[in-house]
Amino acid sequence: MDLTDIFSYGFMLRALVGGVLVGLLCGTLGVFLVLRRLSLIGDGLAHVTFGSVAVAMVAGVGSSWVTIAAVPLVLAAGLGIHRLGERARIYGDAAIGIVSAAGIAGGVVLTSLAGGFTVDLFSYLFGNILAISTSELILAGILCLIVLGTIISNYQELFAVAFDEELARTSGINVDRLNTLLVLLTALTVVLAMKVVGIMLISAMLILPPVTALQFARSFRSTIILAAGAAVTAVVVGITLSFAYNLPSGATIVLVSLLQFIVSWLAKGQQKNPA
Repeated sequence: MDLTDIFSYGFMLRALVGGVLVGLLCGTLGVFLVLRRLSLIGDGLAHVTFGSVAVAMVAGVGSSWVTIAAVPLVLAAGLGIHRLGERARIYGDAAIGIVSAAGIAGGVVLTSLAGGFTVDLFSYLFGNILAISTSELILAGILCLIVLGTIISNYQELFAVAFDEELARTSGINVDRLNTLLVLLTALTVVLAMKVVGIMLISAMLILPPVTALQFARSFRSTIILAAGAAVTAVVVGITLSFAYNLPSGATIVLVSLLQFIVSWLAKGQQKNPA
């Protein structure tokens, strides 16, 4: 099959548009998470998303509404992680682990009560962007505008907190508000990305593009641009390969992103140690 024929299919165009939106979000937001050493929050919220999807399915929510139904539950979990770290006097990774364990355990119990895993649930676990619907694409566009708009409007403050939280606090920046905002934006991104790469692989898309960009970027702004570009490229190439060779779309996207990091890391090593 000629690769140009792939893009004549409506579902492929929806998949590419949705994938580009998610790639922009993961690449952009992932930079802040990596620099703040909060990369694993994506993995924790992904497990909560699994529980949220299980709740929606047990409640009989239609497949086209599952993503919308998961949003408030994952947002609440994100706030729970933030509040646990503040009020229970435990480290952030411990708070992530507690909420993550609750989410995955609750999801497994609900899935068992509902009669076991279904094809729909597997598509959320491992991604199936080729089956993205028009309503899900519209939701992706709305969430993308919300997240990117919020990052742009708070860019300077987020930049300051990303590099030195204590200095930002003493400068009068409301660090607690920004930390809460970052967690909520991550929650929205995780919900949006679950149809693209799957719940089990979301954290990879929040980590790999930023660390790839950090190999070459010389400024914070260029890091964001390169990370977003790397994520979008991985999504487009991954979707194309998955369709052409009948491969799982989510896993293929992540493997392409991993290959990007390996190549960039090796290239950076060659620059440091020229022959």
